[in-house]
Amino acid sequence: MSRLWSRFGLRALAVGLLVTGVAGGFYLESDRDTQQRISDARLAAQAEQVELELLRQRRAEHQRVTVQRRTAEREAAEKATAAAKSEAAKVKRAEQVTQQKQEQTAQQPSNSGATVPFTGEIPASCDEFSGNRAIGCALTLERGWGLDQFACLNKLWNKESGWNHKAYNAASGATGIPQAVPGSKMSSAGADWQTNPATQIKWGLGYIANRYTNPCGAWQMSQAEGWY
Repeated sequence: MSRLWSRFGLRALAVGLLVTGVAGGFYLESDRDTQQRISDARLAAQAEQVELELLRQRRAEHQRVTVQRRTAEREAAEKATAAAKSEAAKVKRAEQVTQQKQEQTAQQPSNSGATVPFTGEIPASCDEFSGNRAIGCALTLERGWGLDQFACLNKLWNKESGWNHKAYNAASGATGIPQAVPGSKMSSAGADWQTNPATQIKWGLGYIANRYTNPCGAWQMSQAEGWY
């Protein structure tokens, strides 16, 4: 009886240990699963956090780019508006200057050939002249004036220099055919102004056009004041 109980007890103990081992193994396995799930959850949370951070950075970058684009567009629009206003102001000023000149012209006596008649002999063509006068006649017609205007010019520069491109007045510094003061003014018509009669004549015609409208106007001034 004692031996039988002993065997039964050993078997029961063995079964108990086996059950305990199985239960312990199950527990350990369950614990590992739990830990794995926790680890996976942490990794998932970290990944989500990283993704959220990337999303936040992208949104911030998008906002920055949008702000820069809108700022650039606004600045470009402001510059375009300013340029348009500036151009409009220039046009307005130009119109005002033109209007002022027109008003001044209307108030001043006209120096056109019609109101400054030339009573002397008018040449039939430039073939009647030679040398510097022939050059002067051709350039006068080229500028759009008639032979009547050259008749005035001929009298004017006969008086001033005798059409001598080397003429020089030591007292006043007047130089060349048109007697420019100083002579260096004629450099605006060409670097060879000291030796080329055509350069001197071109400058003189431009001076007359700007100041007296035409040669007859300059000749009228010369007769009235002794200079032009």
